[in-house]
Amino acid sequence: MLKDMIALTKPGLLRLNVFAVAVGFWVASKWDISWLSLFMVVIGSTLVIASACVINNYWDRELDQKMERTKKRIEYINHLRPAFVLWYGIVLGVAGFIVLYIMVNPLSAWLGLGGWFAYIAIYTIWLKRSSTWSTSLGGIAGAMPPVIGYCAVTNQIDIGAWLLFALLFLWQPPHFWSLGIRRVEEYRAAGFPLLPVVKGVKRTKLQMIPYVLLLLPSVFLLYYYNYVGLVFLIVALGGGLLWLIHTLSGIRTKDTEKWAKINFLISVNYLMVVFIVMVANTTWS
Repeated sequence: MLKDMIALTKPGLLRLNVFAVAVGFWVASKWDISWLSLFMVVIGSTLVIASACVINNYWDRELDQKMERTKKRIEYINHLRPAFVLWYGIVLGVAGFIVLYIMVNPLSAWLGLGGWFAYIAIYTIWLKRSSTWSTSLGGIAGAMPPVIGYCAVTNQIDIGAWLLFALLFLWQPPHFWSLGIRRVEEYRAAGFPLLPVVKGVKRTKLQMIPYVLLLLPSVFLLYYYNYVGLVFLIVALGGGLLWLIHTLSGIRTKDTEKWAKINFLISVNYLMVVFIVMVANTTWS
């Protein structure tokens, strides 16, 4: 039972998002770390994000059976029973909101709730089944974790919060579309109107380009406003240029499967390296 409950929180996705919360907290703290506050924002955010993942699994349980990547999720839900899974997700969310509101600050709690609402209501329930905009607008939820961590320290939404939001918001669509291109037939069979399904692979490749391109000024501005140092700027710009060049090469490539796989791996590694260097090269207060 416990194994099923943990699996429904999407542990891999959960770890990445909670790490993003900690990164945002670290950047705002400028090395003057309140470890108790960091612990509390991590606990509260973990519960809220886990809640969103569980309820997403509950809502998508029928369609997930049609895809190789997600079909095992129905087994976890059936082991626990759907009604239990729904209440499990709700309890996680309420607990996380309370922890953030009382033990961190109300702003972080409302940001957490906003991200939860964007993921469940806007992405899962509405756009995922009806529009190619699901990936782009769904990025609102995915971009919220570092903002929650950042505002746990600052208790205000300033330029730093917006730049962290922009970094994650711009990263997500090209990252997910490269996966979507590789599994386009699975998404088509499941009935998800993902961009490569509706508009085609060529259009998707073209639409990835502006997102990756706009990452470059967003990381530069983090340096310009003195949130991070020169090492971060060099690594983030260099990695971003590498990703952009590879994305542009997709226009003429003949082996789309190989291209999409490499592009996906570049996107994953880019974010992890950028986050690690961001923490290591955060400027001192």
